[in-house]
Amino acid sequence: MKTPKIIAEIGCNHKGDMEIAHEMIGIAATFAKCDFVKFQKRSNKELLTPEEYGARHPNPQNSFGESYGAHREFLEFDMDQHRQLQQWCQEAEIGYSTSVWDLTSAKEIASLNPEFIKIPSACNLNFPMLRYLADHYGGDIHISVGMTTPAEQEQIVQLMEKCGAADRVVLYACTSGYPVPFDQVCLLEIQILSDKFGSRVKEIGFSGHHLGIAVDIATVVLGASWIERHFTLDRTWKGTDHAASLEPDGLRRLVRDVRNVCKTLRVKENEMTEIELSQRDKLKRVQGVHFN
Repeated sequence: MKTPKIIAEIGCNHKGDMEIAHEMIGIAATFAKCDFVKFQKRSNKELLTPEEYGARHPNPQNSFGESYGAHREFLEFDMDQHRQLQQWCQEAEIGYSTSVWDLTSAKEIASLNPEFIKIPSACNLNFPMLRYLADHYGGDIHISVGMTTPAEQEQIVQLMEKCGAADRVVLYACTSGYPVPFDQVCLLEIQILSDKFGSRVKEIGFSGHHLGIAVDIATVVLGASWIERHFTLDRTWKGTDHAASLEPDGLRRLVRDVRNVCKTLRVKENEMTEIELSQRDKLKRVQGVHFN
């Protein structure tokens, strides 16, 4: 059984503060023992219409600016800061990655050559951005398929096949919501993606926005090769993602449990395991077998 890679999605939960981001990298690496952390990169004036940029935040209590655009700019790290984040990840011996929300951001993050770049569900139909990464970036391309119809998923995979990049694609089953109720997580989508695309892309993953860690353990049995969860230092902090995020000890337990479950997903190589043989010598009672 291949042990899934686990991504701590920091996203914008750093609240625009590099020192918080630095602390979160260290906790994800040394305390939780994740494989990767992931941030976000947006060119807000490219991504948002002027009306969206100047509008009020839909949840003003979560806003870090007078307008939605100002809020997004407050949370944004520039490229020098992303280079520093990448350096901190190298020092902590944890992988660095970033979700990109627009073509400019894709070009910028591709220049850092991370092991993979993530396309969030909201942007997976930005075909010029997908095509650019397929043609100009050599790493893996991870794509969430929340809010995406089966026909649109097929379009995405066909585009990557046409560009010769499908063997670098990881598709993530995902339900977009913060947080997602359990009856809408729809874990069997992992199997549907695997059945439909498993032979056409590199791997299938799971991106969760639910509460707790029980769901993530089940994804291991369903064959997810990657598990991504939002990570925060405090679920009560201001911001829309914190409520659906794991705090440090929850993240640590998730990593521990996923790796332990993976150890169990095997069959007995011999008639009995080593531990059974020793117990058999002490405990087994064998009596005569009688057949009528």
